[in-house]
Amino acid sequence: MNKFLKVAVLFIFGISTLQAQNAQKAKALLDEVSTKVKTYENIVIDFKYSLNNPKENINQESKGNVTLKGNLYNLNFMGITKIFDGKKIYTIVPEDEEITISKYDESDKDTVTPNKMLTFFDSGYKYSWDILQNIKGRKIQYVKLVPISSKDQRKEVLVGVDVQTKHIYNLIETGKNGTRTTLTVNSFKTNQPLSKNHFTFTESKYPNYYINRLD
Repeated sequence: MNKFLKVAVLFIFGISTLQAQNAQKAKALLDEVSTKVKTYENIVIDFKYSLNNPKENINQESKGNVTLKGNLYNLNFMGITKIFDGKKIYTIVPEDEEITISKYDESDKDTVTPNKMLTFFDSGYKYSWDILQNIKGRKIQYVKLVPISSKDQRKEVLVGVDVQTKHIYNLIETGKNGTRTTLTVNSFKTNQPLSKNHFTFTESKYPNYYINRLD
């Protein structure tokens, strides 16, 4: 083996080793986030959501909030409320005075639902260590996720983690079609006092609504 070839092999090996180390470091940080999230009794999040697609000239922004407790959730977003009580999903649309009741599909593991938004990255991705940014005095470390499945319509997802709190600051998702969505956490509260019916759908509250039952 000549000298140039030896150097090339060592260089390639060095890059591969560094990439593997960065992947391990990235996964370890996300594991910390996931572990910490699971220690809370509940989580209440206020967030901002933006969608941008330059090709289609689409630029939208909206705000929402979600309460999480285990796999239960109560989401308010774009005028629509979604409640998951552990068995069924209730989608309430006041503008149309319509409610859709559907059964939760446990086999659909790829869909990022509200109760997975802080742990969806546990598996199914290639991980890499990305940039560190200082945002309003907070150090935000980004981890890049590339879906393993070729059927996934997402090109990549950037997860921004607050280095101090180990809470997610934002999620930046880029689709294969060029669409870019960003979810930014404005407020992250834990172990809040909640009513016992917070994740319960009460049909009597909506006497004039049309109910579409898919369950």
